Amino acid sequence: MTVQPLAVDTVTALVRDAGAAPSLHNTQPWTFRYLRERGVLRLYADLRRTLPRTDPDNRGLHIGCGAALLNLRVAAAAAGLAPVVRLLPDPACPEFLAEVALCGAGTPDAALTRLSPAIQRRHSSRVPYRDEEIPALLRDRLYEAARAEGAHLEFPGAWHVQSILELVRDAEGREALDPDMREETARWTRTEPSDSGGAADGIATDAFGPRQYGTSAPVRDFAAGRPVPGRGWAPFEKHPNIALLGTTHDQPAHWLRAGQALERVLLQATTDGLVTSVTSQPLEWPEIRWAVRDPGSAMAHVQMVIRLGHGPEGPASPRRPVADLLDIL
Repeated sequence: MTVQPLAVDTVTALVRDAGAAPSLHNTQPWTFRYLRERGVLRLYADLRRTLPRTDPDNRGLHIGCGAALLNLRVAAAAAGLAPVVRLLPDPACPEFLAEVALCGAGTPDAALTRLSPAIQRRHSSRVPYRDEEIPALLRDRLYEAARAEGAHLEFPGAWHVQSILELVRDAEGREALDPDMREETARWTRTEPSDSGGAADGIATDAFGPRQYGTSAPVRDFAAGRPVPGRGWAPFEKHPNIALLGTTHDQPAHWLRAGQALERVLLQATTDGLVTSVTSQPLEWPEIRWAVRDPGSAMAHVQMVIRLGHGPEGPASPRRPVADLLDIL
């Protein structure tokens, strides 16, 4: 079936917004292929950007690509489109993650459209937040954002938060003793600041945030024990607001849904004036991942630990140019 193709500029803009999604170590492990005559945009995993030691099952890769897919849906809705998405459409090609028919006949999703301005504003903020609780109204909107994508979100109680912080410290200690994981982290961290015009991926030094002084917020230290000139110390919040995002099952399709839910939560938080950062450190070790879950919760599989609060926005991370992400056929 032949459809009226979208202008190349429109597709380029959609992919640019998709590429603003978060990913493990800012690897940006996605590529897109636009089939002009069919009006279809395909999302593929870029297997050259895997993290074999940190993410051996590619769970994090799928979550990042799911986040990019959510951004694409938001940008499409804002452009007046009603995309139709199929996840994992070809079992024989597992890196083919989603097919998006951009010229659907439905009505653009108004709820997604409202999130569009947050796509380019959302950044990971690894600096101290204010010690303030998240108001109940904002929490309710975050719960709904996760539910809309088929995932679960919960704010654990005080005892569980302390348990999660201990598990983060445990994971940090394990990482410090694993030379392969340390080397992998070092490979994806950059010595130049985000706005220096250097690398288009990875974590730049100005995005590390300060070292923590006397407190323990769930923030990954990308310096991994290496000296960083000019990086100081700071006290972080004593009572961090932590949310857990999870799914009922734990297969690639569920990871893609978790990624869409994660980005929808992050965009909603940004829209509501919150700042965020995420960590998967305790989830990267199978022997402790199970302990992140609240045993009294209906959440079966925790997919991400989210820190939210009020504070400074983080710096914009470098992004790969659309020309590196998109093929048009």
